[in-house]
Amino acid sequence: MKIDDIDLLIIDELSRDSRLSMRELAKKVNLSAPSVTERVRRLESEGIITGYTIEINRKKLGFEMECIMEVTVRNGDFNKLKTFVQNHPRVLGCWRTAGKACYFVRICAGDLGEIEDFVDSIASYASPSTNIIFSEVKIHTSLKQQLTKNLHDVTSE
Repeated sequence: MKIDDIDLLIIDELSRDSRLSMRELAKKVNLSAPSVTERVRRLESEGIITGYTIEINRKKLGFEMECIMEVTVRNGDFNKLKTFVQNHPRVLGCWRTAGKACYFVRICAGDLGEIEDFVDSIASYASPSTNIIFSEVKIHTSLKQQLTKNLHDVTSE
């Protein structure tokens, strides 16, 4: 599927606010609502747009802390860790990585005790290193900027 600048604008606008109506989105990208609707459906059917999400302020829900753990699995218990994190209510994300750690796990917690409980739960088969998140740096790079950078890097080689 060929992606043009209008598709990139649509993706950028939806990534900023996925609740936009097709009519509002059409105004922002200077197309008719039916044209935008057709493009969005095509992006969805091609698997480029895979879902629509919301951002949640977890602190207002009582989760005062977040951390990222570097987890190194011992004795090849990858499936045990994977199953544990998939079902743990405080896990926000998990990524298998290459490098010093096998996984990075992002956790939200009400207090340090919940983080300690998580560490204790995996201690028999994994070694975690915990990094507390103080704040998040918002990134403002658009998809178009990222793709333009990739194209520039490929053509300059």
